[in-house]
Amino acid sequence: MESLNKVWAHLITAQDQPPWWAVLLAALAALVIVLSSTSWQLSRGLVTIAHEGGHAVAAVLTRRKLQGIRLHSDTSGVTLTRGRPTGPGMILTALAGYVAPSLLGLGGAWLVSTGYVTILLWAVLALLLCMLLLIRNLFGVVSLLATGGAVFALSWFASGEVQAICAYLAVWFLLFGGVRPILELQRKRRYGRAANSDADQLARLTLFPAGFYILFFLLVAALSLVAGFTMMVPLPPSFDLPLP
Repeated sequence: MESLNKVWAHLITAQDQPPWWAVLLAALAALVIVLSSTSWQLSRGLVTIAHEGGHAVAAVLTRRKLQGIRLHSDTSGVTLTRGRPTGPGMILTALAGYVAPSLLGLGGAWLVSTGYVTILLWAVLALLLCMLLLIRNLFGVVSLLATGGAVFALSWFASGEVQAICAYLAVWFLLFGGVRPILELQRKRRYGRAANSDADQLARLTLFPAGFYILFFLLVAALSLVAGFTMMVPLPPSFDLPLP
């Protein structure tokens, strides 16, 4: 019982915030990773995990039967569900994928900005474990085990300062990385290479065109990025305005 109390106390104890310039450096590093074609290709799978996880959570919440998730080596993925092919459940499930990375980043921004880095790391581990139970291909299992192993090692062996910086880097990556797949989707649609995308499925399910949903995805991603920036980058002391 004493050990559990210590773990709980460690979990809910807020950590000291890194300096604002370190937070900005983490943001710059994440932006470089997302903008660089090579690093993006290597890291894009993390965004795919969040994307497919969003579909899965929406399917469960709308009481669709979740059959499994597949993650592929080309950084694509698919979430298999069973239920009515139309209706609110199907619409919300299709809608959740592209907004999931940004919304996860926004939630992570709130946690790190309040100092709850340990809660963030453990929450990620719990989500990865739940997702692992739903994976239906070997590459997906390896991807989740590798990601979960890295998060576990960070939470168990790294110092609080290293955990905080890595957490900020991951949150920035989700916020920036939530934007690029939407722009890539629009580019593919322009050349007729994404006829079965989430946006096109939503267009077939509703009265709105696919372009409307791409704008919606972009709006959610942009607002999440702005809100996350506001939470994670407070004004440095030299910019504080004097009170009258």
